[in-house]
Amino acid sequence: MSGPNGMLYGGDEIGALVFDPGHHSLRVGYAQEDTPKADIPAVVGVGPATHVPEPEEKVPDGNVTQTGSKAGSELRHYIDVTELHVPRPGMEIQTYMKDGQVDNWDLFEKMLDYCYSKVIRSPPEHHPALFTEAVWSSRSGREKLAELLFEKYQAPAFFLAKNAVLAAFANGRSTALVVDAGASQTSAVPVIDGYALTSAAVRSPVGGDHLAAQAKAMLASMHIQMLPIYSIQSKEVIRERERARYTLKSLPAGLTQSWQQYMLKKQYEDFCHCVAQVSESAYDERTAAAVPGVHYEFPGGYHQDFGPERFKLTECLFEPTLGAAHLACSAAGACDADARGALWGGVVACGGGAALSGWAERLGRELASRAPSAHRLKVCAAPAPLERRCAAWIGGSILASIGSFQQMWISSQEFDESGKGQLERKCP
Repeated sequence: MSGPNGMLYGGDEIGALVFDPGHHSLRVGYAQEDTPKADIPAVVGVGPATHVPEPEEKVPDGNVTQTGSKAGSELRHYIDVTELHVPRPGMEIQTYMKDGQVDNWDLFEKMLDYCYSKVIRSPPEHHPALFTEAVWSSRSGREKLAELLFEKYQAPAFFLAKNAVLAAFANGRSTALVVDAGASQTSAVPVIDGYALTSAAVRSPVGGDHLAAQAKAMLASMHIQMLPIYSIQSKEVIRERERARYTLKSLPAGLTQSWQQYMLKKQYEDFCHCVAQVSESAYDERTAAAVPGVHYEFPGGYHQDFGPERFKLTECLFEPTLGAAHLACSAAGACDADARGALWGGVVACGGGAALSGWAERLGRELASRAPSAHRLKVCAAPAPLERRCAAWIGGSILASIGSFQQMWISSQEFDESGKGQLERKCP
């Protein structure tokens, strides 16, 4: 399919872009590539432009955008880790995502501006854009996104695909039961012949953020202080479990609560990433104690081994009524009886939570005890943690590069002629 200027959408001449917005981060990159070009935190720092730049900061930085607010005073928007992780007085951390979909469109526009100008470094009118969306996305949100891409960014073509469908594609399946362990929630979505069954999709609020909160509570109960990494000037080498000896930095006054909480949450996420592990079956202290511990050093220099508690920490992800196995059974049970065999034979585990060591194996074991014996159960998960985390993006990259997909794009010309109705017809 060629555009008005003779470019091929998704062909060899020009690269289609794939955007995968999530609660933890936004993944963006070119179709046909194996991994996203950038993985940007799904938050924006918003602060007054009164900040005096450091000498090395005086060159205008691509991660900073300026806008005039209604009051006439200027606001600055800070995007991506190199800007977000700098202590700045008055900078509030805000997210544009809520309940699995874009909620703050002004902030999301800033994020897209940054993606096009600093990540892709190419005019948006040159690239068709494929966006992933949650199964429960509202019609108004989908229409708003299409309007934004066509009217503000002048995209030549646009497509919306359900992230569960794309995760199934990434694992080489068109029919699958996709269990997605995300940051804000865990969901189970049946996908049949490339279509997500919205009516049978189920979700629970237990996800990566919940795990980070559990880690915070666990460390507090062990009387281990988590100091934010930005506050440490230097630290001394100490023996294991010895009291930390460190020097604190002098920080600027006026650091906001939201920024400090965001930075601390990053530390708890790192702790979970390094230490947390899912046991093969329900937590048993004696079994967990037999597994060698994992060593972790905190920003202040305190360090120790973590043994059974690292398995106990992840049990919240497999609660009887909110855990992934229960959601998968509920979703499969809501489908027609003749479709269940194919769904149980293709359970796809994806999302940041599925990247935890042992998560997919535990899901398989729990489902084996719950799934109907008449059906053959198979749980698939990409071998690399990054592939599990970016499954929807990888599926989008595959889809946008398939030759037969090229006639499925909504072109800007079609959108001008038929408007929002094209979305319901072409992107069900």
